[in-house]
Amino acid sequence: MAAEPEQRWGSALDGVVVYAEGALCRRLARGAVPSDGRVRVTGLPRSMDPDSLRAGVLGTPGIRITEARVEVEAEPAGTGAGAPDALRRETERLRDECAAARGRRDRQLGLIEEVGGLRPVPPEPAPEDPHRRTPVDAWLKLADFVDDRLTGLHARLVELEEDLQRVEHELAVAVDRFARASTDTPPAHVDTTYSVVLVFAGPGGREPDGEVAVELEYGVPGVVWVPSYRLAHRRGDTDGRLTLRASVAQRTGEDWTGVRIALATADLRRRTDLPRLRSLRIGRRQAAPAPSGWREPPAGLADLFTAYDAAGPGPGATPAPVPTPAPVPAPVAPAPAVPPPVVSVHDTLVGGVPLPVAAPAPAPGRAPRARASAPAPAPQAFSPRPAAPQPPGGAYHHTPEGFGAGPVPPPAGAAAPPPPPPLTGPPQPSGAELDYAALVLSGPGDHGGRRGRLFPGAPLDAAAAEHRRRAQAVAALPLPGHAVRPRRSAGSFDHRFDAAARADVPSDGTWHTVTVGEIPVGLHTEYLCVPSVEQTVYTTLVLSNATDRPLLAGPVEVTVDDDFLLTAALPTLAPGAVRRVGLGPAEGIRVTRRTHLRESTAGLRNNTTVLDHRVHVELANRLAGPVTVEVRERVPVSSEPDVRIEERADWTAPDRDTAPATDAGPEEHAPGTRLWRVDLPAGGTATLDGGYEIRIPAGKSLAGGNRRS
Repeated sequence: MAAEPEQRWGSALDGVVVYAEGALCRRLARGAVPSDGRVRVTGLPRSMDPDSLRAGVLGTPGIRITEARVEVEAEPAGTGAGAPDALRRETERLRDECAAARGRRDRQLGLIEEVGGLRPVPPEPAPEDPHRRTPVDAWLKLADFVDDRLTGLHARLVELEEDLQRVEHELAVAVDRFARASTDTPPAHVDTTYSVVLVFAGPGGREPDGEVAVELEYGVPGVVWVPSYRLAHRRGDTDGRLTLRASVAQRTGEDWTGVRIALATADLRRRTDLPRLRSLRIGRRQAAPAPSGWREPPAGLADLFTAYDAAGPGPGATPAPVPTPAPVPAPVAPAPAVPPPVVSVHDTLVGGVPLPVAAPAPAPGRAPRARASAPAPAPQAFSPRPAAPQPPGGAYHHTPEGFGAGPVPPPAGAAAPPPPPPLTGPPQPSGAELDYAALVLSGPGDHGGRRGRLFPGAPLDAAAAEHRRRAQAVAALPLPGHAVRPRRSAGSFDHRFDAAARADVPSDGTWHTVTVGEIPVGLHTEYLCVPSVEQTVYTTLVLSNATDRPLLAGPVEVTVDDDFLLTAALPTLAPGAVRRVGLGPAEGIRVTRRTHLRESTAGLRNNTTVLDHRVHVELANRLAGPVTVEVRERVPVSSEPDVRIEERADWTAPDRDTAPATDAGPEEHAPGTRLWRVDLPAGGTATLDGGYEIRIPAGKSLAGGNRRS
């Protein structure tokens, strides 16, 4: 009876949640479940993290997934070449052509040097020969020959150098296009793909029937994003449209075409599990720990292969080498402790079910998810030794040398280590050793205590680590102007932004703009001026975030009356926060400041020096509409009670509670700051007069000091 062929389902990427670094992908597949319940889902990227895979059934109650395993398939690549393969071949062709052009140029230079070195060499005369004169015509003919030859060689050299420059330029362009090309292509000659083997079970353990929709979630590295904005404002309006956009760069090896994109400020690799505190009770019997899924090897395992060894080697087998005395082994460092399982942040944001925390109830119409199991990154021996006491941090002691391995001898001259504490409690194998489906039984040909025992299998794909390493290079991509990393601008809060429409982001490692949506903001224009420092009026926009969504720091393109103004840096705006954004000098508003100082004495015996400062400020509005200008001045502040300062102006002190914040935080004013707020109509002017008197007793005066500045 012929075996039933394996059922293969295609999958399509439906949504991606991009975190500060890395992303969580959601892939959908649909098909009819075969009688054996085993299905292979294809199409997963090569850079995915196998340990992050989760699988669940959508909309079909009673059917669940009992096993999800990641496997690697490799097959020779087809004859058809895609665009990146054509770019690779074009780059290699141009590189060979460039080397050939450089060789022709070098040979031409050699000919020029050879011809330029031609010199007349007279024959060696005999001692008895008289003096011989060289004809001048021979010298001139040689000079003419060298000159004509060098003229032709130099003309040819110019052509060769132009050809070399052209080929080098084409090679540089081809290399840049190949570096920016999408990585969603198989490597040369071999097509390596990831697939997931799912095992379904129907209600009551029966075979499932009918069509089933499956959802796969997995994490991938090599994705970064930064926010950016576009602000559209009309003069005189009290609100505006702030469009949130995101610059996304990814090199996951998979092109995102028509996917739903969400942007999160959280760290995908941050641990979210809670520590487990064990109670210690004095005078009471402790409860026995829960046993793990391990048991000791059966007794007499070594005698199982006695008859096999007595039969001798099989036909065609090479004889075993004669063992030689082994050298004294070098001291071996203790094996690192296996850390506790890491629970990513998407386990709590997306609704996953991490083991250390309480599992949330499954969503309606969705079956419980099955965690994928993947082999360990490197084969380790299965250690059936009892567990030692836990070291600090909750990690378990693991002995990779296997059961029955003797202790490592100390180096010569070193003191003997203290005896280890007695081992108590049940064994604590690692996660790779508890993955029973990935354990491999060692055959009779294995020696060194491995025969007849289970060990973790080989890693999935040796090239997968290289794919992930290349993908993580996106984190070093230069940021756009005024851009800030989400984790730096978010601070202590995490938020998720969902894009309004589907988008395309190729896997080329460059920035691509994705429109997220519009956020209503309140804003009004204010003009600031500090004429004592600079006689220039600056335009600012005061933004207020009245929504429940935070706004991260990033570049904002300001458009006023459908005309692009400039690109500024938007600070982080929490819900309800008010910030000020500078837009540069306002050329249509002029300011002039003049000061006057008069020094006199007062008092019964003229023992008090009076410094009378007068400030005169003139404002002129040349804009087409009315404006409000805030003029800032500063009066002296004294810590001496005898020195009095009397103000003579209608200015006011700034109110810190009502002042908007800046990109550096809450706006701080220097001591003694005073404010004028003036409303200027279109084409109007205003004059501001103020001043203050400083009364200094004679005992506090400076002899020869400058009291006017």
